[in-house]
Amino acid sequence: MEDIEAIAALQDPVRRRLYEYVVRQGREVGRNEAAEATGVTRTLAAHHLDRLVEAGLLETGSRRLTGRSGPGAGRPAKVYTRAGTEWAVSLPARDYRTAADLLAEAAEQAGLDATLCAAARRRGEALRGSAAPCTGLEEAMEMLAARGYEPHIEDGEEATGSDARVVRMRNCPFHAVAERFPPLVCGMNLALLEGLFGADGPVRASMDARPGECCVVVSSKNNSH
Repeated sequence: MEDIEAIAALQDPVRRRLYEYVVRQGREVGRNEAAEATGVTRTLAAHHLDRLVEAGLLETGSRRLTGRSGPGAGRPAKVYTRAGTEWAVSLPARDYRTAADLLAEAAEQAGLDATLCAAARRRGEALRGSAAPCTGLEEAMEMLAARGYEPHIEDGEEATGSDARVVRMRNCPFHAVAERFPPLVCGMNLALLEGLFGADGPVRASMDARPGECCVVVSSKNNSH
């Protein structure tokens, strides 16, 4: 019931807009910024943001948003980030995570990494279907967003030209299992995206782990990243 109540908190359209804005930023967001970005008053934004905290969807902290410290720097402001808790609803109840954990454990113990990666690459190709390989980073980002990866261009990369841009992902759809079996699941994830983008296209996926994000990054093939 807890999961259902948490997800139900997003039924309100204003609350959902605020939640989605905070999630997209990938950093702490203050009440004023969230209110301005979603077109509501600060008081209304504060109410809904705190409701999202109560539901377990956001976490809150405090820091000075002026970037200054010491006398005259102002009081710390309340800030919000996405909560680390994962929520899921299945009616009737299902437990696919335990099955995934058991299968991953068996595959790892049996040394089936290569077999799993080959299957993942085939699945990526099947998801792409008869479509041509991915044509560029913009199309890659659309494909990743559709699969829940929450892609974003790495900060500062826009200024160095399109060939140098790197797409990182704030969400790993396999996070829970990847935490327990990182080499196995991250390798599977990489192979899946290789199949999805196509070997002959201008886009490539590669490993570049960073805390709090998916371990795979996407770039142009002529980028030396």
